[in-house]
Amino acid sequence: MRALQRPLSDPAARPRLWGLLVALAVLWPLWQGAGVQPGALFDPNNLHVIGGFLAGFLPPDTSAEFGGYLWQATLETLAIATIGLLLAFVLAVPLSYWATSAVREKATQNPVARAILTILRGIPELVWALVFVRVFGLGPTAGVLALGLTYGGMLAKVYAEILESEDGTAARALVRSGSPRALALLYGVLPLASKELVSYTVYRWECAIRASVVMGFVGAGGLGQLMDQAMKMLNGGEACSILLVFVLLVLGADALSNGLRRALDATPAPRAAPWGWRSAAVLLAVLAAIVASWQLLGMDWLQLFTGQAAAAMGDFVTGFFPPDTSAAWLWAVLMGIGETLAISVVGTLLAAVAGLLLALPRFRTPWNVVLNLLRSVPELVWATITALAVGLGPFAGALALALHTAGVLGRLYAEALENAPPQPAEALRRTGSGRVLAFLYGTLPGAAPQLLAYTLYRWEMNIRMAAILGFVGAGGLGQLLYVKLSLFHYAEASTVILAMLALSVAVDQTSAWLRRAMR
Repeated sequence: MRALQRPLSDPAARPRLWGLLVALAVLWPLWQGAGVQPGALFDPNNLHVIGGFLAGFLPPDTSAEFGGYLWQATLETLAIATIGLLLAFVLAVPLSYWATSAVREKATQNPVARAILTILRGIPELVWALVFVRVFGLGPTAGVLALGLTYGGMLAKVYAEILESEDGTAARALVRSGSPRALALLYGVLPLASKELVSYTVYRWECAIRASVVMGFVGAGGLGQLMDQAMKMLNGGEACSILLVFVLLVLGADALSNGLRRALDATPAPRAAPWGWRSAAVLLAVLAAIVASWQLLGMDWLQLFTGQAAAAMGDFVTGFFPPDTSAAWLWAVLMGIGETLAISVVGTLLAAVAGLLLALPRFRTPWNVVLNLLRSVPELVWATITALAVGLGPFAGALALALHTAGVLGRLYAEALENAPPQPAEALRRTGSGRVLAFLYGTLPGAAPQLLAYTLYRWEMNIRMAAILGFVGAGGLGQLLYVKLSLFHYAEASTVILAMLALSVAVDQTSAWLRRAMR
């Protein structure tokens, strides 16, 4: 009897269909909350405004007078990033020692230290900068302090986790022999974790350069402050010159950071002394950069600890308490949370689609240039441009996040697809499947966990950025905060900052749960 032949079908089709329906049910309100209106991109009035602005970008301003301002702002940006990271490192070392469970008798984490780290890194550096500008005035001081606090929390958290991940056998043996815990960490764990600690610190310096530009939009000095002035005056030539310098600065910092990390990963040549001429040269270069940055900024640190400064800070801080908990304002903040969440989700999804498309071509050189340009321009600059293209509101914020994040995810996606096992796709092609099916059922499943992890990580970062895009009129909690601080309504601003912190913690926990569920 002839066996009945059943047509081949995808056994996972039904679960995928249900997953798609659930995703649509969840995403549709967020899509509406982000105010997505593709037609706004083709509105004649918006096209006229953005066309006139972009036409003014060429030629770039190359005058000697503006070149002097640009050079000074570039050096100031590098100095803010360097001194800000130095302050973050000074804060992170004791906080990470306090927070880590490494070399403790019981593997428990200090809840007080973890709470402090959550507060420091949960409030975006742009918010800290805006607060410090109100206290210390315009200039690099606010930027340095803001970077120090936010990045201090980030460094301390990651430092603590790196120390916990290393083998603590030697350190515990030192503790049992009577050594203090600090010495056991210093001699038993730190040598094992040193490369990873240095690598992450270098990466954070690269991020600090981008952050220092963004903070300039609220008056914290550097290229960002110069860019903010050019954008407000609709001076496209100056804005183009600033963007070109910033792209070169970011790409240079990226190349330097990657070079240093590769040098750390390389196996050192055998020699009698652990320190060679290269290590000494790097150390001297770092010290020289710190000294030069310190002198360039000319910050009077002692002035920050005077009674007058303490009184000014105290008066400013007390104005934030108690937070405004009136029903009308809490409802407005809740709507701002929903709008911020919608901006982050829609922006990340658009970026994931665009990033995947940009990651697919095999000939990578031109596409890598596009990805580098997209990710080199900060989200706040993109938001200023997209606000001209589609008008003020959350749609401008979602587009800004999508443009910047597409550059980041596209690069990460390309690397993940290249590292995916080639055997499944090759086997499908040998059975007669086309390239599209071989990619969908052979390459993509192998890279999917890494792609999802990268997307969740960027969403976690985008929720923080979405909370401050409102500083340039892109909606969300940032717009509420900027308006209330501008009007000196500090009690209402305090409620917004607490909402930002709660949203950041909730996203951290949700992202961590999703990553664990994917393992």
